[in-house]
Amino acid sequence: MIGFLAVFLAAAVATAVTTPLVIRLAHRLGAVDRPADPRKVHREPVPTLGGIGMLFGFLAALGMAAAIPQFRDVFESTSEPIGLLVGVLVIATVGVIDDLRGLPPTVKLAGQIVGALAPVLFGIQIVYAWVPGLDVIALAPDLGMPLTILAMLAMINAVNLIDGLDGLAAGVCAIAAVAFFAFSMTAEARGIAEAVPTAAPIAAAAVAGMCVGFLVHNWHPAKIFMGDTGSMMLGLLLASSGVAYVGRSTAPSYADFAGSIPLLVPALVLAIPFVDTLFAVARRAYRRQPITVADKGHLHHLLIAFGHSHRRAVLTMYYWSALLAAGAIAVSVVSVEQVIVWGSAAVLVGVAITLTGMRRAADEAEPAVPGERRRIG
Repeated sequence: MIGFLAVFLAAAVATAVTTPLVIRLAHRLGAVDRPADPRKVHREPVPTLGGIGMLFGFLAALGMAAAIPQFRDVFESTSEPIGLLVGVLVIATVGVIDDLRGLPPTVKLAGQIVGALAPVLFGIQIVYAWVPGLDVIALAPDLGMPLTILAMLAMINAVNLIDGLDGLAAGVCAIAAVAFFAFSMTAEARGIAEAVPTAAPIAAAAVAGMCVGFLVHNWHPAKIFMGDTGSMMLGLLLASSGVAYVGRSTAPSYADFAGSIPLLVPALVLAIPFVDTLFAVARRAYRRQPITVADKGHLHHLLIAFGHSHRRAVLTMYYWSALLAAGAIAVSVVSVEQVIVWGSAAVLVGVAITLTGMRRAADEAEPAVPGERRRIG
């Protein structure tokens, strides 16, 4: 556990220290997000390219892991660390170009595919799938590879879409990374995941550190945005972490109903971004708009529209993300009955937290004197 803590701290410190330098670089390059678009929730120009600071955090974490004897087998027995490094460098390059000049959606998608392909070619791939009632299904490479790439693309774009408020994407990804790490430490998967060392928990620890280090500068009011450079990088690393462990288990750790959970862990851990993405696609399809057209109908935008402050909206999203992530991994520690009981209580608390902000907004909107219309002007 000390080794993982060292990886986390290396990522956090490197990201926190290099991000101020990235802020200066972004100003010099003109990579500044100016709030001309009414969808923007910030009112002052904010530099982007924060993902470059995260990149330094990941490189520091990977270098730290390579120097720790505890992880020697991972670097000597597998090529996963190389796959992660190549994938991150590719996706960061695509992100920097997009943040600076803007890429056409098709070119951006092509870059994401290339970035996702790197970890897959180096061994991070869905090999087994557990389907309730059908037992374990072994996936051929010609099926496992495209499925893995699709899963990674979904994760990359889900994180990209949720990056709409100061500290939101970084915090949600930190929660997801902790959940992936906890799952890899507590689950008792058998098969390849047990026989061959995996970089999954190392990647999760690195992501958590990168996010915490970046939040020092990204908490509201943000001094810098992560941009597509950061959001796509986090999505790729989280997807790789989930696939590297969950997708290589030949049998579940649980019985009966819980036996199907390993397949659902990545989706549940990042349920909030995935649900937000599905709603965004459905909303734009209903309006007959291209999927790439941005709007102000995301969950975090709605929270603010319903009266939550910027920080309260972010913290509310944190709560629901943490709740779903905890539920996804709790079945590996406690019984399903306990998960249902405690989960139900936590849901009620979450509903109260969400509705409280809305009630306060309604109270503030009431006229000062009952029955008297508020004057305008």
